[in-house]
Amino acid sequence: MIYLDYSATTPILFDVLESYNKASRDYIGNANSIHSLGAKSRALLNSATKQISELLDIKEDEIVYTSGATESNNMAIKGICYAYQNRGKHIIVSKLEHPSIYSICDYLETLGFKVSYVNNTDEGLIDIDDLKNKIKEDTILVSICAVNSEMGIRQPLKTLRQIIKKENPNTFFHSDMTQALGKVGINLKDVDLASFSAHKIFGPKGIGLLYKKEGVNLIPLIHGSGKSNNLNPGTPPLPLIVAFSKAMRIALNDLSRKENFVKGLNEKVEKDLRHYPNIKINKTKYTIPHMLNISLMNIKPETFVHAMEDHEVYLSTNTACASGELSTSVMAVYNDLQRAKTTIRISISYQTTTDDINKFLTYFHGEYQRLSKLSDFK
Repeated sequence: MIYLDYSATTPILFDVLESYNKASRDYIGNANSIHSLGAKSRALLNSATKQISELLDIKEDEIVYTSGATESNNMAIKGICYAYQNRGKHIIVSKLEHPSIYSICDYLETLGFKVSYVNNTDEGLIDIDDLKNKIKEDTILVSICAVNSEMGIRQPLKTLRQIIKKENPNTFFHSDMTQALGKVGINLKDVDLASFSAHKIFGPKGIGLLYKKEGVNLIPLIHGSGKSNNLNPGTPPLPLIVAFSKAMRIALNDLSRKENFVKGLNEKVEKDLRHYPNIKINKTKYTIPHMLNISLMNIKPETFVHAMEDHEVYLSTNTACASGELSTSVMAVYNDLQRAKTTIRISISYQTTTDDINKFLTYFHGEYQRLSKLSDFK
């Protein structure tokens, strides 16, 4: 099997799974219980949270555990809108966000909130002048992803924060950092809120977190009981949290070396595919090497993905959550409908091998040439 869909999800690492299993076996108490088994679980929960806070250089009480980035995005964006709507009902997002962000915005518009979509440059970066012009007195939130999930474009969050706070100091800045963690360096001092998922960094599915800067208030989406926090009450999923902590420690270790290795593999694939005139490479100088987005201008992307699957090679069309749909990110950068309709996302990790890439290219050439001869795609 050749897996090249790491941006959709990653397999759980053996050491991470072992941490999950040990926590499940040896820590059976509810961390909210007052007896000794509960205290034992609470101590492990606190230890895992402390490790995450140190890895991310944040305070422990700035961590809110969630089921994943989608819940974190909902908790952040809706929570801000509900809590601060007396200041205004205007929010700003980019045209390069994950589909979950747009679903939240669509819902908020039904409640009377106004959503503005900031333009981007030809290189995929946020248009600074357009952002300045869109920030008003009633703008309560700006949400811009750290790394785009389709093309891998990385945004300069520190610069964006400075602009946002200069234009309106009361505007909060949220970033979906799901595709950034474990791939490139991040600094949570650049934002007020940030979303993460463990399954993007070789951790388990079903656990994520929201970073909420101290002093930022959110209205809870869920109400219940539990000592952990008032934003996500209930019994803490201790084995998942412990596994997330372990996955994060592994992911952030030796980050530069891993990134350079992935860059070499990416460049090998890109160099090979540039020989085809009907393949467009969708990248800018701000694209991280973990993703290579291409457009097969004369082949339906779903057809090609399934053809490669016959060789046990696994790719995706765009994001897994918008599979088979128009690539909004490619459209935002290139304004080319055909290009946006025919995208394939190749996502690589430090676990990908040179042999994987060589085999992938062999299968790619065979299927591309075969399907090109059969193509009547319009």
